[in-house]
Amino acid sequence: MNIHCFQHVHFEDLGCINNWIEMNGHTLKYTKFYENIKIPDVDDFDLLIILGGPMSANDEKKFDWLKSEKEAIKEAIKNDKLIIGICLGSQLIANVLGEEVYRNSEKEIGWFDLYMTDQQESKNILFKNENKLKVFHWHGETYKLPKNSVHLAYSECCENQAFLYKNKVLGLQFHLEVTKKSIVTMIENGRNELNKGKYIQSENEILSQTNNIESNNKIMIQILDDLTKNNGW
Repeated sequence: MNIHCFQHVHFEDLGCINNWIEMNGHTLKYTKFYENIKIPDVDDFDLLIILGGPMSANDEKKFDWLKSEKEAIKEAIKNDKLIIGICLGSQLIANVLGEEVYRNSEKEIGWFDLYMTDQQESKNILFKNENKLKVFHWHGETYKLPKNSVHLAYSECCENQAFLYKNKVLGLQFHLEVTKKSIVTMIENGRNELNKGKYIQSENEILSQTNNIESNNKIMIQILDDLTKNNGW
């Protein structure tokens, strides 16, 4: 399988997804918007992974490549490509599908419980036999659910945490892919955001809960296996 990754900053990477790609012998190529904006033809990849970043999906004036990225995402959706958007990636997908991306009432940074909706797809894709999962969050914005999408999950802080669109496009506000190394790197580059807030944990609180990484990565790998095995859900 040919996989392409849209990466926005060096400190938010593929994490455990990179291990899955290597183990399965897939081909991986990047558009690293902080280095280049060379976007591939839609026929050059089977799966598009859109990573997170501290910028907003609305920051087109500040980051002029955002417009080209959104056009590429729209084209990939139109051509029925498999797509996973993480954090900013999910917000970009929602925006491309015509929905507003806006500031959430609270920032959500750290390990907080994620709950599944009553949709069957939520259980099939995210939770299997669990009703909730503690996952890693780092976001201050959210979105309205795209029309004709399935609402998969929510948290106490943020209602729209995950959605599925046309069985091939998955948006995740949270970070199942994180490793201990990537969390440390995110903290090093975003420490200024770790101020007081109802849903903002301290650096020590975040690092003391890295035992959750294994369960998060396990679900991320399961999502990738299911998505690619069945060419969607």
